[in-house]
Amino acid sequence: MKTPRLSSLVPSRIKRKIREKAISRTETRLLIAGRRPEDFSEEELEIIVREEEEKLEGQLREKGLLALAAVLGIGWWL
Repeated sequence: MKTPRLSSLVPSRIKRKIREKAISRTETRLLIAGRRPEDFSEEELEIIVREEEEKLEGQLREKGLLALAAVLGIGWWL
């Protein structure tokens, strides 16, 4: 069974914040690599931003599960 993407479950305001953070991370990633956004096509930049969005969504999902486990008092050693 496929789990729904986080982006389909969150309001547009949160999606926009995730997108902005992903763009910021993409810019940082390009600077570290010594490249400029102008060196890439629009499609290539979109792919890189999408990768960053997926990383952020995964981190949010993981943190959400950890918070839920803490609230329910579930320890990792069980």
